[in-house]
Amino acid sequence: MSIDTKKRFLIVGSFILGFGFLGALDGIIFHQILQWHSVIMDTTRTGQIVSDGIFHLAVSIALVLGGILLWLAGKPTDIAKGVRDVLGWFLIGGGTFNLVEGIINHHILQIHRVKPDDPNAMMYDLAFLASGVLLILIGMTFKRRSHKKEERSIHG
Repeated sequence: MSIDTKKRFLIVGSFILGFGFLGALDGIIFHQILQWHSVIMDTTRTGQIVSDGIFHLAVSIALVLGGILLWLAGKPTDIAKGVRDVLGWFLIGGGTFNLVEGIINHHILQIHRVKPDDPNAMMYDLAFLASGVLLILIGMTFKRRSHKKEERSIHG
């Protein structure tokens, strides 16, 4: 397998793993531990549990797929700046989950809010989106630093 193919597997695998990991955290923290919401709130309790189950299945598939792609990529240390790319793309994937899920489910479809019964529900929704932006910015910083160092080493 070429270095370019390994690098693609590393980038895509890290992104998908980050996306799935933040999805799993969302489900564990907000759905199960805090019990603030389910994926679909305006239904029976059975419907809420089923919607959460489908969500957990989807994020589990993302975690497995991301892990397989990273395994196929091989050791990140065998690729120039591979560890920084893994961290950067993992964080970008996680932040993307928060943005996509927050924009679609909280604002467009309005199937749930982060903390629907709170008088400041919109603030929780905005904080969720802000956490996604922050994760993406941190991930981009990791990526940018890895590529700047790579350029310096190439140009001497």
